[in-house]
Amino acid sequence: MGLRDEEMLGSRSGEPEEEEEEEAAELVDPLTTVREYCEKTEKCVKAREKLELCDARVSARSHTQEECTEELFDFLHARDHCVAHKLFKNLK
Repeated sequence: MGLRDEEMLGSRSGEPEEEEEEEAAELVDPLTTVREYCEKTEKCVKAREKLELCDARVSARSHTQEECTEELFDFLHARDHCVAHKLFKNLK
């Protein structure tokens, strides 16, 4: 295969790639959308507030062994519990 053949093949294959990129840019992950919705619910907002308070408390101290693992897990649990009930309704 010569250089000219490769150039011709390259120019032909460039067009479908652009179309595929445009289609991929339009797609939205339903999980992301549902997570964003669920993070606005009352339980998630309260859990996030506790997580942010803990983070601020830990960040304010220079020598502490405290971590916000429990608060993080509480937030993720609340969000994922909401997501579990809504996600599969959005899938095709």
